[in-house]
Amino acid sequence: MSEPSGVGIVLGTLEKFVDWSRRSSLWPATFGLACCAIEMMATGASRFDLSRFGMEVFRASPRQADLMIVAGRVSQKMAPVLRQIYDQMPDPKWVISMGACASCGGVFNNYALVQGVDQIVPVDMYVPGCPPRPEMLIDGIMRLHDDILAGKYRPRIQGSKRVTI
Repeated sequence: MSEPSGVGIVLGTLEKFVDWSRRSSLWPATFGLACCAIEMMATGASRFDLSRFGMEVFRASPRQADLMIVAGRVSQKMAPVLRQIYDQMPDPKWVISMGACASCGGVFNNYALVQGVDQIVPVDMYVPGCPPRPEMLIDGIMRLHDDILAGKYRPRIQGSKRVTI
């Protein structure tokens, strides 16, 4: 065997490397509230395999997670809990609203349910459907990966305070 000739040089910025590492190791916090949670759990199973994106373990502690997937309808009583868990997550953090109920209240237009989780926390990606298939959630995660790699989250973070767009 011969030794390779020349020295390999990697060029890039530290920001690009940090964005790549954030994209490649999102740790989701589960917030499954209804039938969409079953599809979210199926996404983590062997058939769809989220571990190929570095997301094999759903975190039970918000302090270990940087992605919240809100799956299902959010009641008025659950809204403060959702906000508290979101506030406990370290920055930078992202939110995916999964399903019609989480995104806009779905077919439930009454006083007991929040008409869109974006009234409580800033949402980065909406995944439509009732319930959305695991492939749709994976597509939403991949689109969020593209946004993270492009650095689209940086303008929203000012110091330790997150600014809603």
